[in-house]
Amino acid sequence: MTRFLARRLLWFVLTVWAVVTLSFFLMRSVRGGPFSAERALHPAIEHNLEARYHLDWPQWKQYLQYVGPLNLGQGGFRFVGGDGSDPFGGVLACDLGPSYRYRDFTVNEILAQSLPVSLTLGALALAWALVIGLTAGVASALLRGSALDVLVRLTATLGIALPNFVLAGLLIVGLCFATGWLPPAGWGRLEHLVLPSFVLGAPFAAYIARLTRSGVLDVLSQDYVRTAVAKGLPPRIVVTRHVLRGALLPVISYLGPAAAGVLTGSLVVEKIFAIPGTGTHFVNSALNRDYTLAMGVTLLYTVLVYTLNLLVDVAYTLLDPRIALDEA
Repeated sequence: MTRFLARRLLWFVLTVWAVVTLSFFLMRSVRGGPFSAERALHPAIEHNLEARYHLDWPQWKQYLQYVGPLNLGQGGFRFVGGDGSDPFGGVLACDLGPSYRYRDFTVNEILAQSLPVSLTLGALALAWALVIGLTAGVASALLRGSALDVLVRLTATLGIALPNFVLAGLLIVGLCFATGWLPPAGWGRLEHLVLPSFVLGAPFAAYIARLTRSGVLDVLSQDYVRTAVAKGLPPRIVVTRHVLRGALLPVISYLGPAAAGVLTGSLVVEKIFAIPGTGTHFVNSALNRDYTLAMGVTLLYTVLVYTLNLLVDVAYTLLDPRIALDEA
């Protein structure tokens, strides 16, 4: 376990460095800048803004300033202490810099406000996916060849093929405009969570249903399950104690990519339903060329996805003791 975690930590550092470096230079390779607009600023004003945010520096110096941990400027982004400047800054000092568009906020403050919203949406989407996917998959496997099995497989295929923005449009028309049962957009009340979380979790529910069905069918053919049935154990006990433990291993493996998909998929869903989450800020930062906010969200997604995949690997060994992390 110790060797596995140390190896993962080393790869985590290399991954974060690669993401920071690539996102930094790719953002600045695009034509235009954070202060470009249809109505051009006065050259003196634009020069002062670039000087304030150190955009008039060479790119290598901007990169070192962004990575940190030392603040290369005189009186950098944050002013603390009696001498008026903070000697530390950048990613290594957990300071993602100021936002170029939301000029009264730093990237840290924006992420602190929006991340709980996105995490709430993502957690509910995964809950929808697990509840619907596991239930449908187990029922489909136990009733193999029945009408329910055919319906589950067809619905799962449709759920995988149908983009979430199309599903969102259909549900908004049917459940919001036609019936008025749910609000079409917004955030703050419980009913605002239902549609976006379901839309975000539906494709993953389809994948989980297919994985669960395949896993259950595979385990049902194992000798130890047949032995449990031959002993006269009730079907509920056979399924819950013997079948599900082995059948859930593919689902547990899929939770890492599913969590990553929920994070990246929330970009579209949050924009459609006007949810003030991290995904909305990421889309706006790309459109507005807000360098620091776009790189901050990218870095945050990288850390979250890497951490979730690590937790999935650890959980996998708890379900199947035959797997040793040090050998992975």
